Amino acid sequence: QVQLQESGPGLVKPSQTLFLTCTVSGGSITTNYYYWSWIRQSPGKGLEWMGSIQFSGVTYYSTFFKSRTSISRDTSKNQFTLQLSSVTPEDTAVYYCARDRGDWVTDYWGKGTLVTVSS
Repeated sequence: QVQLQESGPGLVKPSQTLFLTCTVSGGSITTNYYYWSWIRQSPGKGLEWMGSIQFSGVTYYSTFFKSRTSISRDTSKNQFTLQLSSVTPEDTAVYYCARDRGDWVTDYWGKGTLVTVSS
Protein backbone atom coordinates (compact mmCIF):
# COMPACT_ATOMS: atom_id res chain seq x y z
CA GLN A 1 0.00 0.00 0.00
CA VAL A 2 1.51 3.28 -1.10
CA GLN A 3 1.10 6.20 1.28
CA LEU A 4 1.86 9.86 0.64
CA GLN A 5 2.14 12.56 3.29
CA GLU A 6 2.41 16.27 2.62
CA SER A 7 4.30 18.53 5.00
CA GLY A 8 5.13 22.20 5.12
CA PRO A 9 4.09 25.51 6.62
CA GLY A 10 0.43 26.23 7.03
CA LEU A 11 0.92 29.97 6.66
CA VAL A 12 3.02 31.84 4.12
CA LYS A 13 3.33 35.59 3.62
CA PRO A 14 2.62 37.19 0.23
CA SER A 15 5.61 37.37 -2.12
CA GLN A 16 7.38 34.53 -0.31
CA THR A 17 8.16 31.08 -1.71
CA LEU A 18 6.07 28.14 -0.59
CA PHE A 19 7.93 24.88 0.04
CA LEU A 20 6.06 21.60 0.45
CA THR A 21 7.43 18.09 0.81
CA CYS A 22 5.72 14.81 0.01
CA THR A 23 7.07 11.77 1.82
CA VAL A 24 6.28 8.47 0.14
CA SER A 25 6.14 5.09 1.84
CA GLY A 26 5.26 1.66 0.54
CA GLY A 27 6.84 2.34 -2.84
CA SER A 28 9.86 3.99 -4.41
CA ILE A 29 9.62 7.25 -6.36
CA THR A 30 12.16 5.80 -8.80
CA THR A 31 10.00 2.80 -9.71
CA ASN A 32 9.49 2.65 -13.44
CA TYR A 33 6.13 3.76 -14.88
CA TYR A 34 4.98 6.26 -12.25
CA TYR A 35 4.68 10.04 -12.02
CA TRP A 36 4.59 11.93 -8.73
CA SER A 37 2.37 14.96 -8.82
CA TRP A 38 1.26 18.09 -7.03
CA ILE A 39 -2.38 19.16 -7.25
CA ARG A 40 -4.19 21.90 -5.41
CA GLN A 41 -7.74 22.96 -4.69
CA SER A 42 -8.48 26.58 -3.89
CA PRO A 43 -11.65 27.56 -2.01
CA GLY A 44 -14.63 27.28 -4.33
CA LYS A 45 -12.56 25.91 -7.21
CA GLY A 46 -11.85 22.54 -8.70
CA LEU A 47 -8.67 20.54 -8.61
CA GLU A 48 -5.68 22.07 -10.43
CA TRP A 49 -2.76 19.96 -11.57
CA MET A 50 0.43 21.91 -10.97
CA GLY A 51 3.13 19.55 -12.17
CA SER A 52 4.74 16.16 -11.87
CA ILE A 53 8.11 14.48 -11.65
CA GLN A 54 8.58 11.22 -13.45
CA PHE A 55 10.34 8.14 -12.00
CA SER A 56 13.39 9.16 -14.09
CA GLY A 57 13.45 12.70 -12.69
CA VAL A 58 11.97 14.43 -15.73
CA THR A 59 9.57 17.17 -14.73
CA TYR A 60 6.33 18.34 -16.29
CA TYR A 61 4.54 21.57 -15.42
CA SER A 62 1.17 23.11 -15.99
CA THR A 63 1.44 26.09 -18.33
CA PHE A 64 -0.43 28.14 -15.74
CA PHE A 65 2.09 27.45 -12.98
CA LYS A 66 5.27 26.88 -14.95
CA SER A 67 6.82 30.31 -14.40
CA ARG A 68 6.53 30.03 -10.59
CA THR A 69 6.86 26.32 -9.90
CA SER A 70 9.71 23.91 -9.39
CA ILE A 71 9.40 20.23 -8.51
CA SER A 72 12.41 18.26 -7.31
CA ARG A 73 13.14 15.06 -5.43
CA ASP A 74 15.40 13.45 -2.87
CA THR A 75 15.61 9.80 -3.77
CA SER A 76 17.58 8.98 -0.61
CA LYS A 77 14.59 10.10 1.47
CA ASN A 78 11.95 8.97 -1.02
CA GLN A 79 10.55 12.49 -1.08
CA PHE A 80 9.59 15.01 -3.71
CA THR A 81 9.07 18.71 -3.19
CA LEU A 82 7.12 21.65 -4.55
CA GLN A 83 8.37 25.21 -4.66
CA LEU A 84 5.88 27.92 -5.59
CA SER A 85 7.36 31.39 -5.74
CA SER A 86 5.84 34.86 -5.41
CA VAL A 87 2.73 33.59 -3.68
CA THR A 88 -0.40 35.72 -3.35
CA PRO A 89 -3.60 35.19 -1.35
CA GLU A 90 -4.99 33.50 -4.49
CA ASP A 91 -2.55 30.67 -3.82
CA THR A 92 -4.41 29.79 -0.63
CA ALA A 93 -5.47 26.20 -1.16
CA VAL A 94 -5.30 22.62 -0.03
CA TYR A 95 -2.21 21.13 -1.65
CA TYR A 96 -2.12 17.42 -2.44
CA CYS A 97 0.61 15.12 -3.58
CA ALA A 98 -0.35 12.06 -5.55
CA ARG A 99 0.93 9.16 -7.61
CA ASP A 100 -0.06 8.80 -11.24
CA ARG A 101 0.33 5.70 -13.31
CA GLY A 102 2.01 5.80 -16.68
CA ASP A 103 -1.37 6.50 -18.27
CA TRP A 104 -1.73 9.57 -16.00
CA VAL A 105 -4.50 8.02 -13.91
CA THR A 106 -4.10 8.91 -10.25
CA ASP A 107 -4.13 5.89 -8.01
CA TYR A 108 -2.90 7.24 -4.66
CA TRP A 109 -3.43 10.59 -2.92
CA GLY A 110 -2.05 12.24 0.16
CA LYS A 111 -4.52 13.67 2.64
CA GLY A 112 -3.70 17.22 1.64
CA THR A 113 -2.35 20.16 3.55
CA LEU A 114 -3.96 23.59 3.83
CA VAL A 115 -1.70 26.50 2.98
CA THR A 116 -2.92 29.99 3.70
CA VAL A 117 -1.22 33.01 2.13
CA SER A 118 -1.70 36.02 4.34
CA SER A 119 0.28 38.82 5.90
